[in-house]
Amino acid sequence: MINRLFSINNIKNGSKFFSTTVVVENKQPLVILEKHLVNGKYTGVQIVKLNKPKHLNALTFEMGVDYKRVVDTLAEDKDLKCVVLTGEGKAFSAGGDLDFLIERTKDTPENNQKIMERFYRTFLYIRSLPVPIISAINGAAIGAGFCLALATDMRIVSNKAPVGLTFSKLGIHPGMGVTHSITNIVGQDVASYMLLSSDIIKGDEAQKLGLVLKSVEPDQVLPTALNLAETISRNSTIAVNSTTKTLRNKYNSDLDRSLTREADAQSQCWASKDIIEGILAIREGRDPKHNHLLFDNQK
Repeated sequence: MINRLFSINNIKNGSKFFSTTVVVENKQPLVILEKHLVNGKYTGVQIVKLNKPKHLNALTFEMGVDYKRVVDTLAEDKDLKCVVLTGEGKAFSAGGDLDFLIERTKDTPENNQKIMERFYRTFLYIRSLPVPIISAINGAAIGAGFCLALATDMRIVSNKAPVGLTFSKLGIHPGMGVTHSITNIVGQDVASYMLLSSDIIKGDEAQKLGLVLKSVEPDQVLPTALNLAETISRNSTIAVNSTTKTLRNKYNSDLDRSLTREADAQSQCWASKDIIEGILAIREGRDPKHNHLLFDNQK
């Protein structure tokens, strides 16, 4: 079976984040867990790596199985102080699975609502850990990939990494709780800009907008995140974890409602012509023409 992995074309500079590959049985874990050692000693910091580099670390249900298993393993680590989430290869997570989207257009709104909410809750599961989670955005973080990063407690990004929330360009409502998380992080103006324009920006601009903590050179992303994690790990565990819980209270308070709302809105979008046009545009390597008749009439 052929799987096409996608994200949306960048209107600004023509960058494209999707690949077409033949999927074969992959015996490598789709999520890797590594203990961070300093001078051979465990620091209490663990690194979680999305491990589908040839597919730009696309988030899929298949990856979600390994992902939840890793989170469960972390939950059993009594010495855990901090988690760093990153991607293997050149991307953090640059999109989703195109075949999965196509299947959603053939399903009922009722089924799609349940499927999408379950999908997003799978990757938000990492927030059940009591320790701080830092995203080391080593490369492209697009759509659901950037949603995942925004759901963590802090973000370090490569200054050259493209990041964006390209749902409206595809023709679908945002998901993974991002309508809730991004407004908590940067407020209504920036949230509206990112979600409604579908612009893809670079790490430096993401820092200026307050979407990330730091923007650094590509080879410094993971070291910077690990250095921050080590600093946190040296502090009082009970103080750090209780503060993390308090800081998350605002995010968690309406998250369930937002996830349900997003899944419902997405289920309606699957039945529209816009999502079909968005998928066709990806396949054909062009920009979607959602309102081309309207704009043609204005010429």
